Amino acid sequence: MLFNLEEEFVETQYGKVHCTITGTLKANRPAILTYHDVGLNHKSCFETLFNHEDMQEILRHLPVCHIEAPGQHEEANTLPTGYTYPSMDQLSETLPTVIKHFGLKSVIGLGVGAGAFILARFALNHPDMVDGLVLININPNAEGLMDTVANKITGWTHTLPDAVIAHLFGKDEIQTNHDLVATYHHHIMTTMNQSNVGQFFRSYQSRHTLEVERPVPGGNTNTRTLKCSVLLVVGDSSPAVEAVVDCNSKLNPTKTTLLKMADCGGLPQVDQPGKLTEALKYFIQGLGYMSSSSMTRLRSRTTSSSSVSSFDGSRGRTHTNDLQRSRTHSHNTEEKRGRSHTDVSMDSISNSNVDQAIPKSTEVSCP
Repeated sequence: MLFNLEEEFVETQYGKVHCTITGTLKANRPAILTYHDVGLNHKSCFETLFNHEDMQEILRHLPVCHIEAPGQHEEANTLPTGYTYPSMDQLSETLPTVIKHFGLKSVIGLGVGAGAFILARFALNHPDMVDGLVLININPNAEGLMDTVANKITGWTHTLPDAVIAHLFGKDEIQTNHDLVATYHHHIMTTMNQSNVGQFFRSYQSRHTLEVERPVPGGNTNTRTLKCSVLLVVGDSSPAVEAVVDCNSKLNPTKTTLLKMADCGGLPQVDQPGKLTEALKYFIQGLGYMSSSSMTRLRSRTTSSSSVSSFDGSRGRTHTNDLQRSRTHSHNTEEKRGRSHTDVSMDSISNSNVDQAIPKSTEVSCP
């Protein structure tokens, strides 16, 4: 099911950004703002997720603005010879222009890989524009020396599509999930401009580390961290597992959820769109925008639940508790904040260190 669809190029200081709007944008409500990974565009990255039947409930509540990095939309012309491709930091600075262009006050970001990094950088620099972030496969760190060497060797021995596939999928998935990998390899070869993809990929590989630090209770109130609620998502066989877990360790534990999806590869939004949609519903409900959503699937799988209260005075809105995912069957921690109660319980949940009113780290399992 598709709602009204509009496409538009928005001129920014770092080039034209292709935007696709689904639904009706309203100044008094946020839009879901998506950003794709390397080698993908908004269709190949998010179409499976947004076409899922359970996603239609979210789309009735919130419009969507899909953003594509310069030259990454389908059948894009090769970027001009004199064009210098923007860095990750510069790409993040195109977002305020897009948001203001469409008359939005704030957004809920949904990004994958490179797109997740761009959205996180944007949220760090413009916290008042972001209500929440859903970051899939985010790597908050710059490429290390060994990574740089490995990338150069890969560039000498592999074609660009093969290098992108290795970025998107884990080794086991490449060897076992032939149909999915072949589909995305074909997409990169036939619908994407190879020169443009290469420039975007090199920009991502040259990224600077996200300088974020986990706040310490009673410590420096000016700690640089993401101010909004964050849902970190990664498949348990994704090549980004270690990076996502590392990102979780650096964020505010009272506002961050880490969801590892069992039996899931490098693209959770393609592999398990139904389960990811349920997690999105809970997350958005926790922000106060879907108080009447009917999320029966997760509730039917819930083994037990408990509630802890926490309130963020600056926004007066619900925030999602930091949860980390566990592969053991245990009980789930839930959090009630500000305006609504968020039930994020899934089948296997392990709760650790819940200190009365201050929720600590918990791990959510989504088998």
